[in-house]
Parts: sequence; structure tokens; C-alpha cells
Amino acid sequence: MSPTTLPAGPEHGHVTFLGAGPGDPGLLTLRAVEALANADVLVAEYEVLDMVRVHARQGVAVLSTNTDGGTPLGTSSSTYPGTGTPQLAVVDAVSTTAGDPALRDAANLVMEAARGGKRVVRAVSGDPGLDTYAAEEMLACAAAGVPFEVVPGVAAAVGVPAYAGVPLRDAQGADVRFVDGRTASDRCWTEVGASDGTVVVSSTLDSVAAAAGELVAAGRKPDTPMTVTIAGTTTRQRTWSATLGTIAQTLKQAKVLPSPDGGRPVIAVVGERSAAAQREQLSWFESKPLFGWKVLVPRTKEQAASLSDQLRSYGAVPHEVPTIAVEPPRTPQQMERAVKGLVTGRYEWIAFTSVNAVKAVREKFEEYGLDARAFAGIKVAAVGEQTTKALVAFGVKPDLVPSGEQSAAGLLEDWPPYDPVFDPIDRVFLPRADIATETLVAGLIDLGWEVDDVTAYRTVRASPPPAETREAIKGGGFDAVLFTSSSTVRNLVGIAGKPHNVTVIACIGPATAKTAEEHGLRVDVMAPEPSVHKLAEALADFGLRRRAAAAEAGDPVTRPSERRPGARRRRTT
Repeated sequence: MSPTTLPAGPEHGHVTFLGAGPGDPGLLTLRAVEALANADVLVAEYEVLDMVRVHARQGVAVLSTNTDGGTPLGTSSSTYPGTGTPQLAVVDAVSTTAGDPALRDAANLVMEAARGGKRVVRAVSGDPGLDTYAAEEMLACAAAGVPFEVVPGVAAAVGVPAYAGVPLRDAQGADVRFVDGRTASDRCWTEVGASDGTVVVSSTLDSVAAAAGELVAAGRKPDTPMTVTIAGTTTRQRTWSATLGTIAQTLKQAKVLPSPDGGRPVIAVVGERSAAAQREQLSWFESKPLFGWKVLVPRTKEQAASLSDQLRSYGAVPHEVPTIAVEPPRTPQQMERAVKGLVTGRYEWIAFTSVNAVKAVREKFEEYGLDARAFAGIKVAAVGEQTTKALVAFGVKPDLVPSGEQSAAGLLEDWPPYDPVFDPIDRVFLPRADIATETLVAGLIDLGWEVDDVTAYRTVRASPPPAETREAIKGGGFDAVLFTSSSTVRNLVGIAGKPHNVTVIACIGPATAKTAEEHGLRVDVMAPEPSVHKLAEALADFGLRRRAAAAEAGDPVTRPSERRPGARRRRTT
């Protein structure tokens, strides 16, 4: 039986050497996610720790390696992953080894945990096959009889050029050479310099110009196209196009060198047939409408999840700041009576006006040992798309959703009047927030229905965000903020201060926009209909128009937060 097929158990643990890719969490493979979910111990390079640990199960022991041998966890290092001796820093409590694990090397820890019957995942940047120390640890496992497997990842030398819009081969199938610019010998530079194929150089920001010089000295023409990319595949990605002879001046003019961050890893692509000269047409990632925009999403984490995913698809970096905290009602008896009334046939309808209302009823159901079957015989209404999704996740398909405006008014437009012939019961259960408006209640009464208007949850102002977030809000550190209700405007200003005047303000509808203007904010974007996803689409359209205007004027594309300090937006009439 091969080492990779031994079963994990008390005598034989198992090690998975896992490639986390170059930086984009979406590049993790399905097998990688599966391995992380089953891990007992996670040992990860600090560069990829946050990316992989979200897929690990609760209770997993987590350690982070520090590959430069001295830089503390969470700080920057000039050492490229895989080139220094791995040291360990404890992130979450570990019970698999005695002594101080921070002083032990990764290979010993991995094997000791595996010998104890643990499933260990050893996560590295890029691909394990290209990581020096991962290869050494594999050999150590093989020598010790510890079963292991390898889950490949997207190598930075391949993934970063793809995200930069620089194909490595053309229709003629040009030769592609990969060079580690930090360790390449004179012979290596001579060989790649003599070739007319594409060269992919893994280097650092402060040494990439020297690598270009080596290629010129080895025979490459100074006017050979070259691209340099930092933070590849992440929303911090930035790419410069130049030639071997001009790259040093290009980086100097871009004011990235000299820099204390000069040791940041970069991927450089050199070659006539590498499509470097066509990057403007092929740059699909950096040309996303909100690429690199830091967008403030003032909602609870649960509410913001799908909205944040949508913003990421546009290239934005969402930052979720809860402005409202949801708490149970002060007196739960009314809610308890209403839920019991659902079971005993008191209601013809139940109307949900928010995701929080669904959550409140679901929690009360679980408290009584009930499930979605308790809705049998009761008609269910939902005010909009997100509320409908929450009900479907509960196992309930709404009977009524607004065909027009996704709001209480839109729901009333489609709500049938009470008819004693067809409706055996004339009562509606309306679970809602303590601060909800009376629009729906009054409208249902006008239609002949009796309404049990029940406080299912209370909304209170959330605690202020951390000091750095407050400073970013007031100082112009955010490129945009999405306001999804009037209360999010009032509460954000109340707990964190007014957004800076360079920040793009996007509102979900006229009422929210009016509240924003009352607080001295200028509204730049408004959703065409009251939907959080339409609001995100509207912001993306705004970003596209902004990019197009800059391109037409011959100006560089910048984010709103990159405007010069003190610049104020002109108000339009």
C-alpha cells in the first residue's frame, strides 16, 4: 500500500500538502476545501493563513509558519515564501505537542501530529511542488513512514500573468522559461537570454530592475516588452508595462521605488510574443468596474454576506460595519402567543417584511421543536428577494411576493382583499421590528383584514467600529459607502462620523437619499429599484462610467480615495 492511501487513525495520521494559490481565495480547489474541512491540525504560511482557515472546521488547531526566521506573525517580510527556515507562531491553542511549538520547525510538528493520529494540512503559497520546504517536509514524511498526499495549487508564475492579462504563449507556441530571479546563476541568465521565448521571472520589487539588466547583459534587446505585477490575483494587484531598458525608470516614476516595501514579491513577464504589448486589451481583472475600491457596507454580517460577494465580483474590497444590532423583544409573550396561534389555526396569512423577521420566527420555532411543516395551511407573503431567499432556506416557499416594487407598498398592491366566502379566517400575523412603519398594517386593515402586529425583534444602534475604521470613514479611506436604509445613514453617522466628501455615496432609494442629504452628504448613486443588488449594480455602472471618462480624457484610472488630499467634490445642480 502506498503512503498516500494509508487510512488515518490512532497509529497512522495523514498529512495533506496543500497549495493555496497565488492569493485569490477563489483559486482554492474543491479538493483543497475538502481537505481543510477534515483537518485536525492546520499549519499554514502566514501569507495564506486567513485564506485557508475560513474553510477549516471549528476547533482545528492552527499554527502559522514564518518563513524568514525572525519576523513576527502578521508583519511584513522581505523574504519570499519558501526561501527561509519555517518558524512557527501559535494562532489557536494546540494540544498536539509538548513544549513551545513556536520554537519548533514545521516538519517536526507536522510529523509529530500525524504520528499522533491527526489529519494535518500543511498549506503553502502557490503550489507545493514549487515550495522548497514543502518538498523537504514530504521527504521527511516519506522517511518516517507518515502517509501524505499533495493537493496542487495554482502557481504564482502562471496565475499572476493570467490575472494581469499577459498570456504566456501565442499561436506559434513560443518557448516559456521560468526563472527564480533571487537565486538564478549566471549560467541560468545566459541560457534564458539566448532564447527568444517568454521568460517569467519570480523576483522582488527592488531587484526586478537588476533581473532586467541580467537579461540585457545575456543578450536580450533592451526594447523587449516587460510587465511587472505585484500582489497578483488580489484586489491590491498592480501591473506596470515597460521594456527591459525602461522598467527601472517606470517603477521610479510610479513612485514605488525606492520603498520600504521593496522586498514585496513580483512576477515579471518578458518577451516579444508574451502579449505584454497587448495588455490594455487583455487586462480583464484590473479593469473590473470597482477594482480595488474599498466599499463600506453598513449592515450586519449576515445581511451583508451576499452583497459583499456581489461587490467582490466587481473587483471591490467590501468592509462590513454593523450599524444595527438585532435583539429579542423586551416582552416575548406576544411573540410566543402568535407562534402558538400559527399551529392552532388562528391565521390565514403570515407576512414577512425582512430577513430578521424570518430569523426571529425560525428561532422561536426551533425553541418549541417546530419546523417548516408548521406553516401547512397558512399563506405566506414575503416583501422582497432577500426575505424570500431566507424563507426558502427555512423550507418555505412564499405564496405572495410583490410583482412590482419590492417594498411594503408593493406587497399591498398585490395583496388580495378579505373575502368571507374564500377566506375562512380573516387574520394576518405580521412579525416585524419595533421601529417598523405602519404602512403595511394600515393597508391590510383597509383591505378588510385583522392584523396581529407583533414585535418579533428590536433594532438598536450597534457599537462603534474600531478607531482605524472610524478614521478611514471620516478621512476618505473608503471609496464608496452603500446605504440600504435611512436607519443605516443615521446610525453610521452616529457611531462613526460622516463619510469624507471624496467618498461616493450610494443609496437604495429616495427616502434613504433624503436622509443622507439631511446629514450633509451628496448622493452620487441611487438604485433604480429598492434592492441591495440593484444598488451594487448601480455603483458598478458608476465605476464603469468613471473609468471610461478617465480613459477618454487620457488620465490614469484612480479610485475616489486616491484624490489629492483636501480635494472636494464639486456639487452639481
